[in-house]
Amino acid sequence: MLEQRIRQHFHDSAQLKLQAAALLAEPLAQAVAILANALANGARVLACGNGGSAADAQHFAAELVGRFERERPELAAIALSTDTSILTAIGNDYGFDQVFARQVRALGQPGDVLLAISTSGHSVNVVEAVRAAQERDMHVVAFTGKGGGEMGALLRDVDVHLCVPHDRTARIQEVHLLMLHCICDGVDWTLMGEPEDKA
Repeated sequence: MLEQRIRQHFHDSAQLKLQAAALLAEPLAQAVAILANALANGARVLACGNGGSAADAQHFAAELVGRFERERPELAAIALSTDTSILTAIGNDYGFDQVFARQVRALGQPGDVLLAISTSGHSVNVVEAVRAAQERDMHVVAFTGKGGGEMGALLRDVDVHLCVPHDRTARIQEVHLLMLHCICDGVDWTLMGEPEDKA
């Protein structure tokens, strides 16, 4: 029955989120600390991913530049998937593998943070962006699933790996979105303290 399939989606998503909370709360707190420190010191966040992960990167940048759930000063974030002229020029001249890496090398500075999203950990253009960020002495916060793939293997001790313990892309993306919201809330809390209505 269709209704049973729908209920199963909800059930599976809820169960995975509870499992991920136990595994990822600590590295999420580390990611918040890195991002909040960078933003408080005038650094920027560059975010990238493909497909649904590109949408997540854009969503995250919008929450920082605009706001999440309360008023605060603007925070510097750029989604690297949004400029079609840059994407098509780099894709045409250098190959799609370089569409994010060249932007990271052009825009990234030491102390900036790359938020790199790949459900498989094998997206070549995201992997190349991670390499470029490391060359630039940037921190990397990596969102993956399916064991982390090549991207997970590249990460250093100063980076943060948030690997969702699942193999299904839809479930991984659902947890990625929740983690992005956790980071937005955590950055606001770190920089501004408790909201006035909860203090």
